[in-house]
Amino acid sequence: MAGLVFAAVLPHGFPIIPDLSDDAEGALATRAAMEEAGRRCAAAQPDVIVVATPHGTRVDGAVCLASVARGAGTLRWEGRQVEMNIPVDGPMTDLIAERARERQIPIAMAGFAGNRRYQSAIPLDWGTITPLWFLGHGRNMVGHGDVLAPAPEDVGPPAVIATPSRLLPRETMIDFGVAIAEAAAQSGRRVAFVASCDWAHTHKEDGPYGFHPAAAEVDAKVVAALKDNDPGRLISLTEEEVQNAAIDGLWQTLMLAGAMAHTPMRGEVLSYEAPSYYGMIVATFTPES
Repeated sequence: MAGLVFAAVLPHGFPIIPDLSDDAEGALATRAAMEEAGRRCAAAQPDVIVVATPHGTRVDGAVCLASVARGAGTLRWEGRQVEMNIPVDGPMTDLIAERARERQIPIAMAGFAGNRRYQSAIPLDWGTITPLWFLGHGRNMVGHGDVLAPAPEDVGPPAVIATPSRLLPRETMIDFGVAIAEAAAQSGRRVAFVASCDWAHTHKEDGPYGFHPAAAEVDAKVVAALKDNDPGRLISLTEEEVQNAAIDGLWQTLMLAGAMAHTPMRGEVLSYEAPSYYGMIVATFTPES
């Protein structure tokens, strides 16, 4: 079977990485759910993982795709650190860009360092490192976390990295998700799609965004939409709800909705927690037979 074989909504609160924290900053249920998501992804045997992240390299008014050979980065937490260095899949990146441009979606192709793709890399942060750690890249690549570090022996499937601009209409996110699924089907390869998402960031007064009652309300709406297998209905969240809850997962999850419009999938919510100031949801999706 080619095309989309797995999808997920996964958090990027990086203390859930076991090498960084023993107690996952209170999110041990999330860590366990991420490990289960990793097992499910591995069982689907993807050839490439498309990660949509709100962080990383952003370009106003476009969906930014990493047009590079590799991504590398380092995460640090309370005296510990992990390094990652992964291959980025050029052919799938180009195919997604092609399908997206056919839908009149503004695409920016980003690189860093060398002008030729095979010489070029892009920095990775928590938005990509955290989910990929649980999806076949869970190895601390000491000495390779710098974006200009030499490439290690590859581990895990290559990635495509997409970062949306929030200046684009929400409908564009759905269209981009359709483009991802179209490219996956056209490629003849097994493709996983991951929406890297944390949710409301206003759960705690002492957090960096303060407290707002919308945090619990919006997170509950998101959990319900995913449990109902209907991520697309989140497009109706008001701008006031989005801002008051300070969510960063909406845009990537609307991409998932678009992908599911092309390739019907059935989801399961594995966990929801907000032990710190932000909410984390783990949900996985598999194609309907």
